[in-house]
Amino acid sequence: MLLMKLSSEEKFAFLQLAQYVAKLDGEYGPKEREVIEEYCTEMGIENVEINMELFDLDTLLSIFKSPKSQKIAILALMVLVHIDDKYGIYEHKVMYKIAQIFKLDETKMHLFSMWGKAGSALYEQALVFTER
Repeated sequence: MLLMKLSSEEKFAFLQLAQYVAKLDGEYGPKEREVIEEYCTEMGIENVEINMELFDLDTLLSIFKSPKSQKIAILALMVLVHIDDKYGIYEHKVMYKIAQIFKLDETKMHLFSMWGKAGSALYEQALVFTER
């Protein structure tokens, strides 16, 4: 819903960012893949795997110019990091770095994280409801 508001350039940057965050802990699991596929569908773009060795976080984050785009990216990433119930140290560190670059304080990031956790739970419930 919110990802549609990103520009084309931001959408492709977000896809790369989401894959990077999902792969950080070495476990790019089915739940993370499914959420990223949902994000691609929402944004109307094709899912293309990134090369982790060529990934440059700072350059990619510079594409998100407006505070609104930055917040949309972080909110969607928070759903992703919570979808597997494993918000690990690597994910936490990169989210903290993103927050610093986007100039978001710890309180706001905590609220975004809580929203992401609730969003991931609602997503899981929606999948159960639509299975029948």
